[in-house]
This record gives sequence, structure tokens and C-alpha cells, in this order.
Amino acid sequence: MTTLLYDGSFDGLLTAVFEVFEYRYKDVEIVSKGRFHQENIFAEIHEVITQNDKAERVLNKLEQNIEKSGIHELLKVYLSEDPELEQLILSAIRQSVQHPDKNILQNYADTDILKISKICKSVSRERHRMTAFVRFEKMQDGVFFAKIDPDFDVLPLIRKHFKDRYQDQKWMIYDLRRNYGILYDLENCEFFYPEEKLDLHKYQQKFHDEEQNYQTLWQRYFTKTNIVERKNLKLHVQHVPKRYWKYLTEKW
Repeated sequence: MTTLLYDGSFDGLLTAVFEVFEYRYKDVEIVSKGRFHQENIFAEIHEVITQNDKAERVLNKLEQNIEKSGIHELLKVYLSEDPELEQLILSAIRQSVQHPDKNILQNYADTDILKISKICKSVSRERHRMTAFVRFEKMQDGVFFAKIDPDFDVLPLIRKHFKDRYQDQKWMIYDLRRNYGILYDLENCEFFYPEEKLDLHKYQQKFHDEEQNYQTLWQRYFTKTNIVERKNLKLHVQHVPKRYWKYLTEKW
């Protein structure tokens, strides 16, 4: 068994896949350095240095075989943070090389491809919910700030949606679980990586003076438009799962 250690990035993973083919490894596993725990003392360790040219060659090959839509599906698997993501992506790429004339991502008889399909559906569902449940709060500097805690690392998947939708105001979306976010300053829409995690108490102290009034008005509107006789909590939870309630202003 050969273990390829990579830096945890998508380009690093694709570099590792390239080197699996380059060195013709057969019995192999790919593991990010952050999750590596050596259990087999006889395993050969191969440390992967991320190289953009190698990653690009893998992407170009994939685009020929499974098109950009297929690459996007593999990206969802990577962002799912599933414990088996590296092996699933490696399996899919190996199959695409073996059968370049077929769309291997539709071969649901294969257990790896079936799992990839299920993961992609779950990630896509989480992405859709994030576009619906994000609530922005106005800060003292005029920036609209939103905090999220998704099950999967979907920030890269919702970036374009919010950039296209809110082009006329500055905003930030911050992932509490993964400690990074997106910042849009009317010109650029970039990821940012703070050194320390967000302090929610200090964060609330930086609200704009108008923010609390807006939140109160929204909560009153939500209460007044609610028809008690038509209340259906089961259906409501089905469409708005409780795990999202803590970030919805109308639920406070």
C-alpha cells in the first residue's frame, strides 16, 4: 500500500491523482495531511507537492471525458468533506480514463458512482438551502454580514449566486464551522481567511444602529402574517429544518 499525502486543496488532490498515473501506483490511497493517521507502519508514504500544471492536465482530460458538468460533480464530492472523497474521486477518474467514450458518472451500477451521485444530491440540496436561508445584518461600516454553518463546504458553490444578486452593496458571508468567508466590496468577490474565529459577542456589538430596528420590524411582520389556524409545523420543518433556525432573524 502506498499512501499519497496532499495539502487538502482541490489542486493538490488532482496533483495526487496525476502522480498515481505517473508512477503507476496500483494499491494506493490518497489522504490529506490534516486527516492522516498512520496505522500501517509498512505503508509507503509519498508526499505530494501541489503543482498547478499537473492539476490542469487532469482537468483537461476530465473535460474531454466527462465535460465541465462532470468536473463540477467531482468538485461537489470534494466539498462534501466525506471521509472517502479522495478514493471516490480517484475511482471516478480511473474509470473515465478506462472508458473515455462513456459518461461514467451515469453508471449507477458501480457502487462508487452511486455514492458520488448521492453525495452530489446532498451537497446540491445544501447549496440551495443556503441561498434561501442566508440572513444579512448591517454592520457599522455599512457592510452586510451573514453567518452560516452548513453541513458541507458550500461557500464556493454559492459565491456566484450572491455576487450576481447583490451587486450594489458590500457584503460578507462567513462560515462559522470552517472559519473562512467571502467578501464582496463592489469590485472584487474574494475568499478571506481570518486568523481567529468569529467572536459572536463582539460581532453583535458592531451592528449598525438601524439593524436592531430592522430585525424587530421583520419579526413583527413574520408574527402578524402568521395564521395560527393554518399552522403546520411538520410541513414547515420539512421545508425549513430546525438546524437552520438559529440564523433566521424571524426565529429569534
